[in-house]
Amino acid sequence: MLDRIPTDKDLIDLMGAQLYDVWIGLCNLIEEKYEMDRLWNSGGKAWKYEYKYRRGGKTLCGLYAKEEGLGFMVIMGRDERAKFEEDRRNYSAEVQKLYDEATTYHDGKWLMFELKDKSLFSDMEKLLLIKRKPNRK
Repeated sequence: MLDRIPTDKDLIDLMGAQLYDVWIGLCNLIEEKYEMDRLWNSGGKAWKYEYKYRRGGKTLCGLYAKEEGLGFMVIMGRDERAKFEEDRRNYSAEVQKLYDEATTYHDGKWLMFELKDKSLFSDMEKLLLIKRKPNRK
């Protein structure tokens, strides 16, 4: 748990203005399509903050912030991996490589993307669609 939720200024100071812009863009992309609970947590050893999108006890994805860093994580279960593998040719080489190199745990394959810009947003959106259908119109 966190002592306090970080402010926009806290995030800008931590990540830098350029990555904060990517963070906001990713949040907007998710929130346009999904009505979700949003939870702030400590980011563990590697990250300062975790910002999770959840609904009904299931996590859609998580955003992670650290000094000069922005992460996007999605966990793909068995059925979700099968859907990705059917459609993998429609993802960028970068996403395919990260998928292939990601460790598969008992609860799924953990895909952590360290984003530098918005170039992978269309792939992020497709991964989220595999996880859950949008619930906003």
